[in-house]
Amino acid sequence: MNKFLPIAQLAVSGLLIVSILLQQRGAGASAITGGSSATYYKKRGVEKYLYWASVVLAVVFILLGVINLLK
Repeated sequence: MNKFLPIAQLAVSGLLIVSILLQQRGAGASAITGGSSATYYKKRGVEKYLYWASVVLAVVFILLGVINLLK
């Protein structure tokens, strides 16, 4: 059990980094020129999955850190 928490936290942190880096920002045509769009944008498909995966992984990472600190 002593080595499980740090290893689990390392694995979750790696997955969190990957999920954040895979998210696209400004993928529309205005991203080419640097402009921003004033229209409403809704996440769909893989983008929505990556967003929620990063939220869940962040919560798990924080919980593992707190548990490791209290142990």
